[in-house]
Amino acid sequence: MGALALCLVQIENQIFNLQLSNADFLKKASFFARLGSGSACRSIYPVMAAWGESKFLPLSNNEYAVSCKNDVHPVFHTFQDCILIADSSEKKVSSRAGHGLMENNPYADIRYQEANERFGNLLTALKTGDVTQFGAIAEAEALTLHALMMASNPPYLLIRPNTIAMINAIQNFRNETVLPLYFTLDAGPNIHLLYPDHIKNEVELFINTELKQFCEGGRFILDSVGWGPIDLINH
Repeated sequence: MGALALCLVQIENQIFNLQLSNADFLKKASFFARLGSGSACRSIYPVMAAWGESKFLPLSNNEYAVSCKNDVHPVFHTFQDCILIADSSEKKVSSRAGHGLMENNPYADIRYQEANERFGNLLTALKTGDVTQFGAIAEAEALTLHALMMASNPPYLLIRPNTIAMINAIQNFRNETVLPLYFTLDAGPNIHLLYPDHIKNEVELFINTELKQFCEGGRFILDSVGWGPIDLINH
C-alpha cells in the first residue's frame, strides 16, 4: 500500500507538474497509504516514523505518519529485526476485528493512557540510545496487547505454545549473556527479535541453535531497519 501510494502521488506530480517539496510529497503519500494500512503510512519514510497524534511528538497527526529519523540515536539506525514464524496460518481474529473489540474492553481507557505515556518514554529512549529501556518498553507493550485480547468480550488468544517457548528462551539467553536482545509480538503468534547490529553474530547463532526448533518449518526472516522506498525507474 505504501508503494502504491507513492506511485500514485508521483504520477499526479508528473501529470500536473505540482513541484511538491520532498517533505510534502512524502506527507501526501503517507496520507493516501493510511487509507489502506496504518503500517503502510509509516513505511513511506526511512529509518523510523510515527503515526498518531501525541503530545510528545510535534507535528504528529492521525491522518498521516511523520518522520522520526532525525530524533533517533544512531544505534537504532542499524537495528536488526528477526521475525520468528511460530504459526503462518490465518489469524482467527483479524486486527480490524480486534480493534473493534477494544471498544467494549473494560481496560480500554487505562490502556490508552498507558500507551500514551509509554510512547513518551519510548521517544526518550530512542533519542538517547537507551537500548535497555527501549527493549523493556517493547516487551511490555507486546505482552499488554495480548493480555487485552484475553480480556476482550469474547476473549481470544493468538499466541501459541511455541510463542511462549521462544519468549522463555529469549529471556533466559538475555539473563545468561547480558546481551541486549529483546522481543515484540505482532497481533498474532509470531515474534520479532530486536537487537543492535553489534551483537548480530551472537544472536544469529542463538536463533539457529535454540529458537529455530520452535519456528514453523524452521522458518525465520532476518530483517533490519530500512532506508525507505526506492524509485526503481529513476534510481
